[in-house]
Amino acid sequence: MFKARASDPSDISVVMDPENPAPNQNVTITLSSYVDDLHSTLVTWSVNGRKSTSGIDVTTFSVTAPLLGQAETVVATISLPDGDLNETILIKPSIMVMLWQAEDSYVPPFYEGKALPTPSSEIKVVAMPEIKNGSGFINSNNLVYTWQLDQNNQENDSGYGKNSFTYASDFLDDSNDVSVDVASLDQQSTTEGAVNIKTVAPKIDFYNDDPTLGPVWQQAMFGGYQILGNTAVIQAAPYFVSPKDFRIPFLTFTWSVNGQQVPTLPYNKSLLPLQVPAGTSGTSQIGLEIDSTQNLTETVSKTMNLNF
Repeated sequence: MFKARASDPSDISVVMDPENPAPNQNVTITLSSYVDDLHSTLVTWSVNGRKSTSGIDVTTFSVTAPLLGQAETVVATISLPDGDLNETILIKPSIMVMLWQAEDSYVPPFYEGKALPTPSSEIKVVAMPEIKNGSGFINSNNLVYTWQLDQNNQENDSGYGKNSFTYASDFLDDSNDVSVDVASLDQQSTTEGAVNIKTVAPKIDFYNDDPTLGPVWQQAMFGGYQILGNTAVIQAAPYFVSPKDFRIPFLTFTWSVNGQQVPTLPYNKSLLPLQVPAGTSGTSQIGLEIDSTQNLTETVSKTMNLNF
């Protein structure tokens, strides 16, 4: 029976994992073919012209990627009855750093953490590829970027020099996958990156606003907080809500004491002044609800008991 043979390298499938390795990363190369049975075929692997291994059914080969700026040439010689086929794989490592930030997420002063995105937040992702070309690096503005959001191509945000991508998180999802493929103009140098960005629910913390020191941001107030003296001012910090500038009238603050709504201060709606009648003691519950007039899904509330 006549059996078709692979007549050219295009009949051989070559898969490199990872496709765009980092320096010194282990790389696995796998050969397959729907035309020839490679499991009964002699395969010889060489790296930079030096034979590394050979054998029947040796269709998988592992090699360590070189340093950044260097390249390795791997050749798989496939010995078929009607001649040898050579598959050449060029390994040029690259580095990709991806940074992201929530563009309009509030955090209080001196907060040491990162402003996190909430559902429907605007998030900016920046790709920082390091692709070496000769003795220098290719300018990131001279590369072509192809962005994807949850495996969907973002054509309007992709193209030459477009190293950043901004999107609004979906309130129906608790995370989004953002990926980017980067290539030089001649397509000879490529890299890729991906990041999963999770959203969080906004929250409110209360702080004591000291008349001398101002808000004591170092320590949040918890239930059962004891008020000293006859007056106190409570500072609210609505973490991760937007807009982060309270002067923009998109947020509605509704304060309450023991379930009864109380007016907000006209100059700072995140403050609640309290007056304790002389000679009295007990417990009161304060509450705050914050709603957005621009985003109906953004509502956050908190209550807390205060002792006086």
